[in-house]
Amino acid sequence: VQLVESGGGLVQAGGSLRLSCVASERTFRSYAVGWFRQAPGKEREFVAGISWNGGSTFYQDSVKGRFTISRDNAKNTVYLQMNSLKPEDAAVYYCATDLNCLPHGCYGSTRTSWGQGTQVTVSS
Repeated sequence: VQLVESGGGLVQAGGSLRLSCVASERTFRSYAVGWFRQAPGKEREFVAGISWNGGSTFYQDSVKGRFTISRDNAKNTVYLQMNSLKPEDAAVYYCATDLNCLPHGCYGSTRTSWGQGTQVTVSS
């Protein structure tokens, strides 16, 4: 599965961005998908995940109440609405498909496909 992210950019602290990720295959619809991010000098971390049918969502504690993940399976697309952005949210954001999701987060495996990433920059 090929994943293509878009929607990143430069925003002031307190602003909003909406990331999109389009998958190349309909099998996308069968899997939990999510967003991860990696800031310079840091490890990639889980941000948000959503079950195959959108019935369950999962968030990192630091983004709860500010970020919302959603999906449109008819369009093979997952979204990440990011509000009240903070400088510490700045990172390259990656979408991923075929995740294992548990109450405390989602995890990749050898089956996981990753996008190429989109840069989010937040100015203070």
